[in-house]
Amino acid sequence: MPGERFKVRVTKDHLVFCCGHFISYRGHRCERLHGHNYRAAVEVEGPLTADHYVFDFIALKARTREITDELDHHMLLATKNPVIRVEEQGPRVRVTHEDREWVFPRGDCVLLPIENTTAELIARYVAGRLLEALRTHEGFTPEVLRVEVEEGPGQSATVEWRP
Repeated sequence: MPGERFKVRVTKDHLVFCCGHFISYRGHRCERLHGHNYRAAVEVEGPLTADHYVFDFIALKARTREITDELDHHMLLATKNPVIRVEEQGPRVRVTHEDREWVFPRGDCVLLPIENTTAELIARYVAGRLLEALRTHEGFTPEVLRVEVEEGPGQSATVEWRP
């Protein structure tokens, strides 16, 4: 029918990732190290295929889970933050902000090419990775891709990608 739009959405208990992080705010301040039990939700929009679905739920969950599993139980560090410095030093990662310093085992960290580990930018990171995985491995480019990252109940950020 003209004017019809279809979308599919996945969010499951296995699309969660528990991570440590901290952000800079108000230009120069840095919050204390803490963590969240994040939950991801993904929506894709597009026309129905010959099989009468937008995209396979199983493949969408699997591709999203690959990304959330990479983040799970790690320290998330933003490598493009202007006031928090992240340095790889062999088996360690040294992080500094003014007179504060943290040292983490390299294997416990995910270095993200983002400016801050906010829910908004984590959602954008997951969306970018997911879009690439859908194109590369599934031959699918959605008309719209939405990724929501929830930091806790009632507190989430969503990014929307359109071609």
